[in-house]
Amino acid sequence: MTSILNTVSSIYASRVTSVDRVGALSLRNPDFVEFTRRRFVSPTLDFESSGRRFVVRAAETDTDKVKSQTPDKAPAGGSSINQLLGIKGAAQETNKWKIRLQLTKPVTWPPLVWGVVCGAAASGNFHWTPEDVAKSILCMMMSGPCLTGYTQTINDWYDRDIDAINEPYRPIPSGAISEQEVITQVWVLLLGGLGIAGILDVWAGHTTPTLFYLALGGSLLSYIYSAPPLKLKQNGWVGNFALGASYISLPWWAGQALFGTLTPDVVVLTLLYSIAGLGIAIVNDFKSVEGDRAMGLQSLPVAFGTEAAKWICVGAIDVTQLSVAGYLLASGKPYYALALLALIIPQIVFQFKYFLKDPVKYDVKYQASAQPFLVLGIFVTALASQH
Repeated sequence: MTSILNTVSSIYASRVTSVDRVGALSLRNPDFVEFTRRRFVSPTLDFESSGRRFVVRAAETDTDKVKSQTPDKAPAGGSSINQLLGIKGAAQETNKWKIRLQLTKPVTWPPLVWGVVCGAAASGNFHWTPEDVAKSILCMMMSGPCLTGYTQTINDWYDRDIDAINEPYRPIPSGAISEQEVITQVWVLLLGGLGIAGILDVWAGHTTPTLFYLALGGSLLSYIYSAPPLKLKQNGWVGNFALGASYISLPWWAGQALFGTLTPDVVVLTLLYSIAGLGIAIVNDFKSVEGDRAMGLQSLPVAFGTEAAKWICVGAIDVTQLSVAGYLLASGKPYYALALLALIIPQIVFQFKYFLKDPVKYDVKYQASAQPFLVLGIFVTALASQH
């Protein structure tokens, strides 16, 4: 809890260290010098902390001879829909509320919302009554807009140096949203999510605040995933598994705890599915190879190379689902196992058609075409676990 409540102080402290990191980065990567000069050097821009004044100057370097390979403006013809969803190809926006929404990346909410649905289905106690529907919607708001929005915002904050290389036109590195506005958003989303969790515990009549503990644990995991000193995302295996567990296991547990009781076999099954989540998380690492390598982050595409990482990604997804299908078959649920196998086949087809061909160029097409079958497979598993 202390780590989470110190988020503000960590962010403030990082203001000065981020300047040092940018300076060091410019020495290691000459292509970054031009961006550094444009973004941080101005007649009025300096940093003050504890009476000490830090002024960033680039005049001592021959920056006029250096040109950035990354545009400092969003690509022409950006989509306003992409901007609202928080995905690449977004149009530049000046409306602060649209920028705030962009930081929460609404495109990442559906897996969490779906996880709550799967948990509710697995509980066997969800009924289509106004009360149960209201409970589930509130739980989805907690998991999606609030806590996933918190996770995405804080991740963008701690990734601002990497984004300055990969996507300098994103809201934080471009200066479209101020530091104080980011801090406020982090706290509002975090406290909102924790507050909803507490309300749901009372509503469900829990003697132990299970949902609050899950929300608190998930928020802590999100923090250490993005923030130093642990920064789990620096390690491709640990970071991606943590991300997979956050997107699959935690919302499932929340939905099941809201309407029923978590059982050990469900915990094991969902953690197994988190390996598939690891594969999903790797998909997003390919577009950030340049920045990850420059900042020393050992994502799997950086550590193993793009070609090997592609196969690790699809292997994690496919082998996990095949293992779950085998588990269902061994548990005496052959029809559910066959249904899951039927959903795996189109995923493999789209993996070869898009992802294995070019994971950067076709990442959006791949996720739009293949991942619906994955989430349907998770729902089939949820239905099987209630019988």
